[in-house]
Amino acid sequence: MEEKKLFGTDGIRGKANIYPITPEIALQLGKAIALYYETKGHGSTRAVIGKDTRLSGYMLETALTSGLVSMGMDVMEVGPMPTPAIAHLIKSFGADCGIMITASHNPYRDNGIKLFGPNGFKLPDEVELAIEKIMFSGEIKSSIDTKDLGKAYRIHDARGRYIEFAKSSIKSQSLKGLKIVLDCANGAGYCIAPWIFKELGAEVIKVAVTPDGLNINKNCGATVPGNISNLVREHKADVGVCLDGDADRVIMLDNTGTVINGDRLLAMCAIDFKERNKLANNTLVTTVMSNLGLKHAMKKAGINLEITNVGDRYVIERMRDGGFNIGGEQSGHIIFMDYVTTGDGIITALHVLRMMLNKQKTLAELANCMEEFPQTLINTEVREKKPIKDIPEVSKVIKDCEDELGENGRVLVRYSGTENLMRIMVEASNYNLAELWANRILEKVKETIG
Repeated sequence: MEEKKLFGTDGIRGKANIYPITPEIALQLGKAIALYYETKGHGSTRAVIGKDTRLSGYMLETALTSGLVSMGMDVMEVGPMPTPAIAHLIKSFGADCGIMITASHNPYRDNGIKLFGPNGFKLPDEVELAIEKIMFSGEIKSSIDTKDLGKAYRIHDARGRYIEFAKSSIKSQSLKGLKIVLDCANGAGYCIAPWIFKELGAEVIKVAVTPDGLNINKNCGATVPGNISNLVREHKADVGVCLDGDADRVIMLDNTGTVINGDRLLAMCAIDFKERNKLANNTLVTTVMSNLGLKHAMKKAGINLEITNVGDRYVIERMRDGGFNIGGEQSGHIIFMDYVTTGDGIITALHVLRMMLNKQKTLAELANCMEEFPQTLINTEVREKKPIKDIPEVSKVIKDCEDELGENGRVLVRYSGTENLMRIMVEASNYNLAELWANRILEKVKETIG
């Protein structure tokens, strides 16, 4: 397949107001999307546009909308809204596509554009490539007849639609009696998430729910869940719930303030689904970044484990191909395919809370279903992304590490998909051994391509 110029593994990403995250590109992208969906003027095709709380979201939303309506596509603007809510609203409104303006867990200076098809799934590579070809073809018309221009509508009941949808995923089971510290990362879930938990009867202590356009993910949210540990203990809460900037991932804390990562959430949910005969094809899907302890826990529980490359889109592709209904990442992207077409932090938290009530267990007790192998993760800058197999010194130390660890550990060395970084991850039977080998690999990387 021809290489894409703009789209990466998760839409278009970059620094706001610097190519490609500029109003000029957003305008052209809007026009190209409308042309791809063969709009025939006002009322013929429709797009849903949502965003997180970044200041630059206004700039991109306006430019995208202008491009879409200039080519005859109608636009439904829903404002700040979780990414999974956009995926749901596309289907709810019967729209042709959806656009989410977000850089997820990144700082406010970054932004991005994610595209979804009419089925609520992220667009496949071939469609993104087709849209790019239209953008760079030089054949986009500057205008269409005035009577065929599209319209833009601000949809005021969008929040309510998603709130009811999210609650229905656990059949609106009451959460009365539970106390939750909820960190919304000053992001897309800041308004909608507290309402969902409150409407189901939980007592909610809200954190990071005052976005100002610049404080999204700043010392809050799923990337720094330990920040609310003290709050959980002080309020004697049952759990902490930390969303990221677009609320498609979640990390939770138990009543002692201990962080429960995505691997443990996946393990407990897969086991729960299996016990209720709801685990499709008796399989959980996860990525190469998941802890080796998850593999051992699934083997003990008699559950098959499918492994994909890093990225929720690869997890979702494998789930769709294999007919599986639970999958996700250590980072907290968890997909319940019976309900949603992408990671959903709110729905994941709801399922865990339902499980706690139904089993009459604490989150700590549920999370005890797996034992994590100590893990060391190091990111280091590189001057080039040369294939690792072509760097003998690095290849040799990786092989030496694998030989020593055997079945009691593993090593994963890969490049970042978006930055000039190499990521080195080593798991071992003890932390000192993991750290030792990670630093040995780091030393060789620095000597060769650092």
